[in-house]
Amino acid sequence: MISYNAEGVRMPKLRKRDTSAWIKAVAADYGRTVGEVGYMFVDDEKILEVNREYLGHDYYTDVITFDYDEDNVVSGDIVISLDTVRSNAELFGKSYDEEFYRVLIHGILHLCGINDKGPGEREVMEAAENKALAMRATYMKG
Repeated sequence: MISYNAEGVRMPKLRKRDTSAWIKAVAADYGRTVGEVGYMFVDDEKILEVNREYLGHDYYTDVITFDYDEDNVVSGDIVISLDTVRSNAELFGKSYDEEFYRVLIHGILHLCGINDKGPGEREVMEAAENKALAMRATYMKG
């Protein structure tokens, strides 16, 4: 089950059923099934608090993924700062929606085993994000 919640921000307008079907398809592309995935949409101050408390990092970020995977079942909590998504969209010259869905799937790709911190990993993650975003149109109705 995939859940979507917001704390301190307005819940983003997303088609939960279609978005969940897309997320499940992306996970399946990596040989995974989706177990319990919880999205929490927050503001910059809340993600900074989470970053400090759980990761010991003193900086803002767009997404933090907590991985609870077992075998090939994708499970975890994904915390997304809508403030940082908005500022990154402006910074990278992307639409808010494009950046939002890139960050949304970024967390799932982490749960599927794709990393982005080591040498060459960022390029692998970007390619995976682009592939997933291309799949998205198939799952969005109307």
